[in-house]
Amino acid sequence: MDFRQLRYFLAVGEESSFSRAAERCFISQSAISHQIAKLEHELGTSLFDRSTRSVKLTAAGLRLMPIASEVLGLEARAFEVATEPRDSIRITANMSFATQSLDAISQVRERYPHIDVEFVIKDFTDRVNAVASGEADLALIRGEVDRPGLETVRLGIEDLVVVTSSQHPLSAFSTVDLGELAHYPLLLPPRSSQVLLHRVIEDAFVEVGRRARFGPSIASDHTATLEVLTNARLDGALRQYRRRDSEQRAQVHARETTPASGAVCGVVRTGTVPTPELEFLVQALAHSIVPAVDTPPVRGSGN
Repeated sequence: MDFRQLRYFLAVGEESSFSRAAERCFISQSAISHQIAKLEHELGTSLFDRSTRSVKLTAAGLRLMPIASEVLGLEARAFEVATEPRDSIRITANMSFATQSLDAISQVRERYPHIDVEFVIKDFTDRVNAVASGEADLALIRGEVDRPGLETVRLGIEDLVVVTSSQHPLSAFSTVDLGELAHYPLLLPPRSSQVLLHRVIEDAFVEVGRRARFGPSIASDHTATLEVLTNARLDGALRQYRRRDSEQRAQVHARETTPASGAVCGVVRTGTVPTPELEFLVQALAHSIVPAVDTPPVRGSGN
């Protein structure tokens, strides 16, 4: 038995659905079912009644729910004990946020020289878990999460940009309609590491009555551009970059896609009372990541 199994069990119990729990935990349904089966085997009893359309807790499952919640709470408290004193702020994000975040971090250090701001690179799921456990103060994501104990702070909206080789048929146009883009396979990081980006793209295509086509998964960093240049079989990468960032890449054309955009958010723990330093950092990130934002960040809670 481990924390992961208890976390998955708690998610299924709260959602009364394996599919919704898998979506909440950002893993496949088969993976969460496998871990629950292992937990049941170790305990020697069934935790869920799967005979009906909705998943229901058995008597043993009902008894385990408060215990699992308490254990996971102790896990979070253990991480808090190990966390360094709060004279530092830890941000976690992926590489696509690194350049834009440097300006915000430098502003915080200039205003509050006693604060050490750490920038830690993590995949999507690890970012969210780091905030939930107290390992990080803020996670930067594209999209929003609905998870107990967490809430999102919307920093702004980014337009989607398609990055293509200079030889691509669409490179001659300054903007590309999603209907035109539907003819070509898109390069994205694996769905497991960029769930929300996949959803934004799929929803955008559905809105124009088309279906997104996906090519082979690429690394979840800026090597997407290298793939476009060196692999003749691949057509383009659709990512949420600021336009000027994409245009700096040699021999790569960045084209705006219409209509397609996604929210840039920060994830914090629910009930967190931001220090002046953290609040200043959030404001600085809003202006650095999405410079066009004129309104203050909007805070929303997860369920």
